[in-house]
Parts: sequence; C-alpha cells; structure tokens
Amino acid sequence: MLCRYRIVGALRRNILDVTFCTKIRKMSLEKAKQVAAYRAVDEFVKCDCIFGVGSGSTVVYAVQRLAERVELENLKVICIPTSFQAKQLIIKHNLTLGELDTNPIIDVTIDGADEVDSNMTLIKGGGGCLLQEKIVASCSKKLIVIADYTKDSQKLGDRYKKGIPIEVIPMAYVPIKNKIITMYGGEIKLRNAVAKAGPVVTDNGNFVLDWIFTNQDLDWDEVNTSIKNIPGVVEIGLFVKMCSKAYFGQPEGNVVERSA
Repeated sequence: MLCRYRIVGALRRNILDVTFCTKIRKMSLEKAKQVAAYRAVDEFVKCDCIFGVGSGSTVVYAVQRLAERVELENLKVICIPTSFQAKQLIIKHNLTLGELDTNPIIDVTIDGADEVDSNMTLIKGGGGCLLQEKIVASCSKKLIVIADYTKDSQKLGDRYKKGIPIEVIPMAYVPIKNKIITMYGGEIKLRNAVAKAGPVVTDNGNFVLDWIFTNQDLDWDEVNTSIKNIPGVVEIGLFVKMCSKAYFGQPEGNVVERSA
C-alpha cells in the first residue's frame, strides 16, 4: 500500500512538473511576441502614417502598443486591416479604420509569420488570411514581420510542419491538389474547420489547402509563381522578397533583428 502511494505521489508530481513547464513556456512565448511587436511599432509607426495591420496572435500586441502610443502621443494613424480579425482589433482599440480604396499606398505593414527562413522568405496563412495579407503587403512600402523565437528557421520546414497554405476556389481544390503533387511531390490536405463541420472557409469564401512539402531546397520564387499560375489558385502563403525586416522576440525578453 505504501508503494502504491509513492507511485501515485510521483505521478502527481510529474503531472504538476509538466503543467508548470508548459505554463512557463507559454508565458515566455507570449512575452517574446510582445517585445517583438512593441519594438516594431515603436520604430516604424510615425504620425500621419498609413499602417497595415496584420493578423494573428502576435499582431494583437502590436495593436495594443499602437493604441497606447496614439493616446500618449496623439498620433494620427490610419489602419488598414488584413482580415476580419484585424478589423475588429482596430475597432476595439478605437483606432482610425481605413481601406485600400482611399489609401492604396501604405507606409508600413506589421504582420506575423508562421516561419521565416535565412533569406527572409515567409510562410504565412496559418490563420487563413494569406490573400488579404499579401494584398496589403504588396501595397506597402515596407513589410515588417514580428514573431517569437520559434518562427526563426534556417530553411522553410525546419520548424513549421503544417505546410504552406494555398487559398483555392472550392470547385477546383481536387485538380489543384493533384497538379501540385505532380509538380513538387509532398502531401496536401484540405484544411478542416474546428467548430464547424467541413472545410475552413476564408474571409473571401474560398478553401485552404495545406501543402506539406518534402524538398526544403526548392526555388521558392519559382514555386510561388508556378503554383499561382494554376487555374483556381487564388493565392499561396509564400512571401518571397517582400519582407524588409523581422523581429524575433526571445524567451529572455530581448529581440533579435534581421534585415533583408
């Protein structure tokens, strides 16, 4: 009986240790996101700026910091959202909401990324907003990426294992899937929703394919062009030669910078 109590006690301690370590890691990730976001907003957002607001968990901190600066410094900033989520963040923080119709040239866009390689090529679209993110980025004088240390890789696929998102017209997803596998190999999955039966539907009414590639040494510029040329492909979550600078928040609270 005593042995049994010891085993149960040891198991409970192990569970508590794992829970504590998971909590600490989550806290360090959130801190890393925050310091990267704050650094980017402080360095690149100026008064009378047209500001592209990216999507994702790291951008939440960027909008928080922008709202602080607007209140403290009386900055005049027009915010262009990249998604429904980004639009709601802008409204929530009482920032000035703009659109591309009236602000087609953006001074700077700050956005997250799922992975950044040594050449500053990005994988984006884990949250399903790749099309609007790329449109806003393409209208920007500068695209600045903010991320935690887990997004910093030597080669695409080193850390991010969910693949490259591809937004497609629903009726064409099967032939597109087959064509990409024929061209480049790998595996492609139709992204399924979590709280909804069936596939994820983007803000634009499209499906998302996740291409889990096996060759990390592909010419990503060529891949980006060739896949976008497949009829039915709306956009691919490869951002090649678009990012000016990246900020990676570290678990210690410092920031590592990389420029194109």
